[in-house]
Amino acid sequence: MKEQKKIGLFQIVMLALGALIGSGWLFGSWEATKVAGPAAIISWVIGAIVIGVIAYNYVELGTMFPQSGGMSKYAQITHGSLLGFMAAWANWVSLIALIPIEAIAAVQYMSSWPWSWASWTHGFFNNTKLTVTGYVAVIIFILIFTLLNYWSVNLLTRFTSFISVFKIGIPVLVIVMFTMSGFHPENYGQSISEFMPYGTAPIFAATTVAGIIFSFNAFQTVINMGSEIKKPERNIGLGIAISLGITTVLYVVLQSTYITSLDPAFIAEHGWHGINFQSPFADLATLLGLHWLSVLLYMDAFVSPFGTGVSFAATASRTLAAMVSNNHMPKFLGKINDQYGIPRIAMAVNAILSVILVLIFPSWTALASVISTSTLIAYLTGPVSVMSLRKDGKDLRRPFKGKLMPVMAPLAFILASLATYWAMFPTTLEVIVVIILGLPFYFFYEKKLGYPNTKKAFKSSAWMLAYLPFISLISYIGSHEFNGLNWIHYPWDFVVIIIASLFFYNWGVRTSFQGRYFNEAVELNKTVVLEDD
Repeated sequence: MKEQKKIGLFQIVMLALGALIGSGWLFGSWEATKVAGPAAIISWVIGAIVIGVIAYNYVELGTMFPQSGGMSKYAQITHGSLLGFMAAWANWVSLIALIPIEAIAAVQYMSSWPWSWASWTHGFFNNTKLTVTGYVAVIIFILIFTLLNYWSVNLLTRFTSFISVFKIGIPVLVIVMFTMSGFHPENYGQSISEFMPYGTAPIFAATTVAGIIFSFNAFQTVINMGSEIKKPERNIGLGIAISLGITTVLYVVLQSTYITSLDPAFIAEHGWHGINFQSPFADLATLLGLHWLSVLLYMDAFVSPFGTGVSFAATASRTLAAMVSNNHMPKFLGKINDQYGIPRIAMAVNAILSVILVLIFPSWTALASVISTSTLIAYLTGPVSVMSLRKDGKDLRRPFKGKLMPVMAPLAFILASLATYWAMFPTTLEVIVVIILGLPFYFFYEKKLGYPNTKKAFKSSAWMLAYLPFISLISYIGSHEFNGLNWIHYPWDFVVIIIASLFFYNWGVRTSFQGRYFNEAVELNKTVVLEDD
């Protein structure tokens, strides 16, 4: 009976696609071209490579330890409670930010609804910035996301199934109709300088600041499902590879469609930097005379982010409740409602924190950078953990043992570090400060627990405690292309980060240890099925 309840490969791919195709496609292409011009298409390829290399590391970890919420637990297995807490906290911060970003996406598209009866929505945004009424609308959406989860899991399941058709079908329809209505390949330019009007640095910057990393980030949905997946030794890796592959093709083609659909005269008048759409694809559909499609896009921009916001309100609450099991968060946050099986208190706390995040980062772009940066910092622990287990757990069962892992692990660490830097100062520093704010919780509860293995955990996590100030400093003194003081010129700032990343990566691998969490993981690993079995 249990086997029948588990999720097969097709369902995994569809669920992953539903999570991957969120508000990123509605704003990412527009934001990326504003930053990098036509060369933004390269940014999407770079973003896919960064996330693909990182995911390669997590496939081995996910198949070794198929458990729900696994993304927040691997660092704890290899490096103890402190690093585990920091990785879980960073991941939780990104999940909280996902709730308001989807609310902002829905409200921003609502603000340009063309119907006379909807004129009251036009005051939500002023020059792409939230107004007071816009803030109120976003807060109402956050409350709705929370309340839909608060009372009914069945409603959530039915709702997310309904919107999956919109999520995949509408972008494909946009590609077809835009290409038929306006195709200007000359927008790519006749020379390198026209293709890269702002140079090469913005190509990298766009991967983080334009929400490209954020758009690919939801691959971890598959990892976090862990024990709920049928044949995890096969389907975790396949599910991630297929869903990321489909999403990459879709996003790259969408970006190309956006670039080639713009009237060359419109670009000549405004420049790529000066194209300020309120509702990018809907506004462009109107310019192309596709009014019926713009109406459909306004509907999708309301329904699709709405569904994603509802889903992540549930995920974020369960992540916070799961952190309680590590004994470093207040017990009441982990309390599960007996009637609905939902962590209601955690859900309410997340809603309050989501509102606060909107006040600090009041735009889709700012929140996309927050999500990207916080998840990238959490992802730094994956490559370190996977190679630490190659050292400390040689006899563990590995359904997927990546032959390229000795190269892919340090490469993933380097790429995650570079992408964190691409978020630009001060966003990099602000996110790291938010992550560091979690440490008082850790040390308070360590004291209550009597400091079990605290010295070992601190020594094993020292590389991360040193890394965070380092990447903050480099972001501050780095090149002006990434908003730094330009003490280190581009591209030498990349060279410094690459060399330092290898140092921190090796430091992290060397300082792993076998503690209580490692021993618990060994027992879980014994249940893993290999093909030979």
